[in-house]
Amino acid sequence: MNHVLLSIMRKEFRHIRRDPQTLAIILAWPVIMLFLFGYAITMEMRQIDTAIVDLDHSPQSRAFIERVTSTDFFNVTAVDIPYNEYEKVLMERKARCILVIPQDFARKLQKNPRTKIQLIIDASDPNAANYISKYFSQIAAQYNFAHNRIDFIPFTMESRLLFNPDLKSQYFFVPGLIAVILLLISALLTSIAIVREKELGTMEQILVSPVRHYQIIIGKAIPYTVIGFIDAIIILAVGHFWFKVPIEGGLLLLLGTMIIYIFTGLSFGLLVSTITTSQRVAMMAALVSTILPTIMLSGFIFPVDSMPVIFQYVSKIIPATHFLEIIRGIMLKGVGFGELKTQIGYLALIAFVLNAISIRKFKTNLEP
Repeated sequence: MNHVLLSIMRKEFRHIRRDPQTLAIILAWPVIMLFLFGYAITMEMRQIDTAIVDLDHSPQSRAFIERVTSTDFFNVTAVDIPYNEYEKVLMERKARCILVIPQDFARKLQKNPRTKIQLIIDASDPNAANYISKYFSQIAAQYNFAHNRIDFIPFTMESRLLFNPDLKSQYFFVPGLIAVILLLISALLTSIAIVREKELGTMEQILVSPVRHYQIIIGKAIPYTVIGFIDAIIILAVGHFWFKVPIEGGLLLLLGTMIIYIFTGLSFGLLVSTITTSQRVAMMAALVSTILPTIMLSGFIFPVDSMPVIFQYVSKIIPATHFLEIIRGIMLKGVGFGELKTQIGYLALIAFVLNAISIRKFKTNLEP
């Protein structure tokens, strides 16, 4: 590494060291974001407000109600409400579902093992409504199996859950949050790197020195890669030790791919920095162009395969799309380099293209 590139790197490290408050924010902000989103974003539902109307008051109805209330999924907030208040209870959000056990439930159950119980669900949130319906169906099936052996069951299906047997949503979302936060921080770190020199008027001084454009770009990227890697280690440690997300695969492979991913994010930030004229605009551009595509199109929440075909192609140019497969594969499934070489190749290609465009735009903007 020549002395010119080292000089630029030393300059950037010196600038970072002279701004300890910003450095503290850079290191603390990802952890704060991980805690906030790690607990806020979850697909698990607990303590669903439920109203129960028992019109039978028989031992059989009480046994079914006891099975419902014995789980932490439902929270009984009202009982035996009048029929004309069902809609009011749902509209006022006093309950999200109403379980109605009909009259003569026990007597009908003896004559007809397929006696129905009514479940009224607030479907304004369709995902929650579907989840509630499936959970009640599961409880009903368990009750029938325990109390009704009349119907012949030809076969049963036993499921075996791999990689996340407890179905903890944090195992899915925390690795995704690491990907989102790393890309955001990396882009923000370098989005103001060059535009700051323009605002301070020091860019002209750099250009009159014997420095090549690629040396400026790489010299500014490497110090922030180090800072980003420190951030990555911190939030990875929080995700593993605090949120208990396992790391089934190789730690060195995970850290190595993180470096490539961080460098990709930094390259995008440098591109933003070369085409903007103020630090405020650069930061806003970095925020908008990283958060929205990463959350909506990368597979962080919504599966890429379920998107329209055109958006599936768009997702290929989003770095987080490939890193999400890498980090979830390594942490949850323990996959190795052989299964991830395609995603790693995509990341390296995106980083190379972004750096090439940054150098080209930097050269075009400052050398008319």
